[in-house]
Amino acid sequence: MRLESYPMAKKVDTSNATPALALLTERQIPFELDVHDVDPKSSKGFALDASEVMGVEPEVVFKTLMADIDGEHVVAIVPASSTLNLKQLAKAGKGKHANMMDRSRAQVVTGYVPGGISPIGQKNKHRVFLDESAILQERIYVSAGRRGWSLIIAPDDVLLATDGVYADIADHS
Repeated sequence: MRLESYPMAKKVDTSNATPALALLTERQIPFELDVHDVDPKSSKGFALDASEVMGVEPEVVFKTLMADIDGEHVVAIVPASSTLNLKQLAKAGKGKHANMMDRSRAQVVTGYVPGGISPIGQKNKHRVFLDESAILQERIYVSAGRRGWSLIIAPDDVLLATDGVYADIADHS
């Protein structure tokens, strides 16, 4: 595991960076970057694998999921150890029905490859819902826009970077 720290997010070379890193750097939002190995064929999923590889609890590693609320594309961010509650997501988005977005559609809509979809710096702007369990964490891990790249960032800073909101959208196991 290689950990690169950018506490002031000022000295990152954005020429090779993902849109998420470029946006955080531009807005001077503090973050750290963890770069780790990833198994693209894992049955557990990228977020749970990342938790294991980085040696952190799955409750602090959050996965970015793309969904639709009444046809509107939205971003849902929930802990790796949880599942997205579509009824709660629809309620949070003041809609009637929510559905998961197909992985190939998610790639087109976000500009990121599945397993590396960051909630930050997506190709198109979407409403963002971060599970309220993130409030309990000082820092959370979210995708930095590439498989095996994780941002370590304050939950409030995720919302700042995405204009997102906290919502009760996860079923915790």
